[in-house]
Amino acid sequence: MKISTKSQYGLRAIVFLARSKEKICPLRVISKKEGLSFDYLEKIIAKLEKAGLVKSKKGSQGGYFLAKKPERIKIGKIILALEGKGGLVKCIAKERRYRCPLERKCLTKGLWQKIQSSIEKTLNSITLADLIKK
Repeated sequence: MKISTKSQYGLRAIVFLARSKEKICPLRVISKKEGLSFDYLEKIIAKLEKAGLVKSKKGSQGGYFLAKKPERIKIGKIILALEGKGGLVKCIAKERRYRCPLERKCLTKGLWQKIQSSIEKTLNSITLADLIKK
């Protein structure tokens, strides 16, 4: 699992929504307050909406809001929505498009799987509510 700027910015945006006193927040406000590119944030928010983590309201009073309460949103779900099912290394990705020629002889694959599992367990043990308490 790679944590790209997409996940970093997406997490910042969703934390902003969770902490916002406004029920619905325009994307331009999030972009400006968080110092993020509006165009990039638009793509990120679309993925979060597709994953059912945020919802949108159209119109002049429109914007985005959380689809669920912060205590029901796991950080792992946010990262998964933005990064996909890739792995730390190609050979353990859940979307197995890559076949390593050394797969049967590899002595490090188990290590990568253990690290990947540990990261996923940690991310899935933390909720958005846990983050915004700090």
